[in-house]
Amino acid sequence: MDYEPGSFHVVRHVRPKLACRGCQDIKQAAAPGRPIDRVMAGAGMLSHVLVSKYCDHTPLYRQAQIYARAGLDLHRSTLTDWVAQAAHLLKPLAEAIGRYVLSAGKVHGDDTPIRALGGKGGKVHTGRLWVYVRDDRPSGDEAPAAVWFQYSPDRKGEHPAKHLRKFSGVLQADAFAGYNALYADDREGGRIIEAGCWSHARRKLWDIHVRQHKLPGTLAHQGLQRIGELYKIEAEIQGRAPDARRRVRRLKTAPLLKELREWMDATLAQVSAKSPMALAIGYSLSNWTALTRFVDDGRIEAHNNAAERALRGVALGRKNYLHLGSDIGGDSAAVIYTLIGSAKLNGIDPQRYLAHVLERIAEHPINRIDDLMPWVVAPQLRAAWQSTPLAEAA
Repeated sequence: MDYEPGSFHVVRHVRPKLACRGCQDIKQAAAPGRPIDRVMAGAGMLSHVLVSKYCDHTPLYRQAQIYARAGLDLHRSTLTDWVAQAAHLLKPLAEAIGRYVLSAGKVHGDDTPIRALGGKGGKVHTGRLWVYVRDDRPSGDEAPAAVWFQYSPDRKGEHPAKHLRKFSGVLQADAFAGYNALYADDREGGRIIEAGCWSHARRKLWDIHVRQHKLPGTLAHQGLQRIGELYKIEAEIQGRAPDARRRVRRLKTAPLLKELREWMDATLAQVSAKSPMALAIGYSLSNWTALTRFVDDGRIEAHNNAAERALRGVALGRKNYLHLGSDIGGDSAAVIYTLIGSAKLNGIDPQRYLAHVLERIAEHPINRIDDLMPWVVAPQLRAAWQSTPLAEAA
């Protein structure tokens, strides 16, 4: 049986038998191909399970309950096995997307915690999902956007070093100390230039502003207003070419940053060295070079929102399924999040895309894996999705 994308309709494949009256020979139609050997689930069913968990945030045990109401007896362990095997099948495509992402001159990077079973003594431990995003559309680049996820059992700096070992260019990220080794001038894989994120700097002031009941006129409120002026300029130059963005930033943004720096220096002298306000300002001042690098490079954004948006689905999902079954499950999640996130960035219904790929990938030549990239198949999959409310909700 199989589920068609976007529905719960059960399709039963009929294999007619034909008998010859002369020779008494009996022939039966061949069984339809399946993405996974010895698994009855077809591409539509598998894609529905994957999207339900990693896009719609429905844990597998809840999916089992939903299928039971439709008359399907599917144990959670069966669904878990399907997810693992589908992720294994899709891994070469996710790796190809990763190579594409890291071939860019700039990537956005971030990470988020996610709990996983299988720690010391069988306890739950905190792993990390790392995300790398290629999206230069804000600077007028027409190259397709894509996102690449990787999983690790901890947050050691060796993991981004491994992920980015062949990358050179601009890394837009927060000030996580684990990235520091990447910025060494003599790095073996080539130089990586650090670009900071004003959203991280702003958030520290915002937290203070919230604790102060959002009172106007406070130091935190003044800082937020000044940073807000930077964002207004960014909104004006969204989608323009790098050279045009650089000219506007040098003309309008640079003076605002000079005033902001002077305000921060003066404010820091007024507050206690260990106060939240001093710590918030200290973050910006200690990362000033990275935070202001966007002024002279039109490719760079003022913030790292592209990576943060890519992690929203993970944040929603972990509230529902609470933890991964194992570190291997983390690797599977990274594969599926890569494909779903890249499909969304290219305006494709994730379930339609996964079904399309799963129908073909088992017999697809590995040297032509790029033929299955989201932006390659987008023209034939995108139109039907964009005419539905689903596109607006994704």
